[in-house]
Amino acid sequence: MYRPGKRLSLAHDILRLPNVPRPLRAVFFIILLLLVVPYVITPFYALGEPVSTVMLWRRMIGERVERIYVPLSRISSNLPLAVIVAEDGRFCTHNGVDIAGIRDAINDADDLGEVRGGSTLTQQLAKNLFLWPGRSYVRKVLEFPLALWIDFILPKRRIMEIYLNIAELGPNGEFGAEAGARRAFGRSARDLSQYQAALLAATLPNPHDRDAHRPGPGLRRLAGLYVGRSEQAAGTAACLRTH
Repeated sequence: MYRPGKRLSLAHDILRLPNVPRPLRAVFFIILLLLVVPYVITPFYALGEPVSTVMLWRRMIGERVERIYVPLSRISSNLPLAVIVAEDGRFCTHNGVDIAGIRDAINDADDLGEVRGGSTLTQQLAKNLFLWPGRSYVRKVLEFPLALWIDFILPKRRIMEIYLNIAELGPNGEFGAEAGARRAFGRSARDLSQYQAALLAATLPNPHDRDAHRPGPGLRRLAGLYVGRSEQAAGTAACLRTH
């Protein structure tokens, strides 16, 4: 029978095994701590102004970070809708992980090594808050339960607010909707038009190759597609409305 504290007791017993070298025990403890910390921290993100691991790393190495945290109420409703239709059409209905989206991504790929898509906004938030960028099966394994936990602990509106304040939306260290909007269009995030919001959403996940300030034909075409989707699927952002 499972007893509270059994898992911690097991970890404690492993750390005390006489045949396990002390450095290995220290490594095991550090890994265990790193795995547990995100779950402990998440409830505290109901408040405050979280930063991403990329932002922290850039600050540590002296690279530019421009971020002006703004609540969702001060971001044009055009932007969260554009991000939803661009990145995660079932954001309001899934529990942090879109199983149907993962299944579709697998079906569209020739083999598992070519699987693309299926990553929800909540999974991207888990990666941005606690993990690292780049493609990695290890990261995906860690990301999956973290996304479920984040969705369980935080309301959808808060998840979207944090996401829009830590997403990289500019090629020179601009993070979040406000910094991205000012850099690309010289205006606040609250004043974004539908097309400007779609342009910003279209730069995800790589604003280094897709510049909303100087959009090429491909980016403009993608933004136009997102504008059309937004007009047809306004209800997909219903969970973000205040009551």
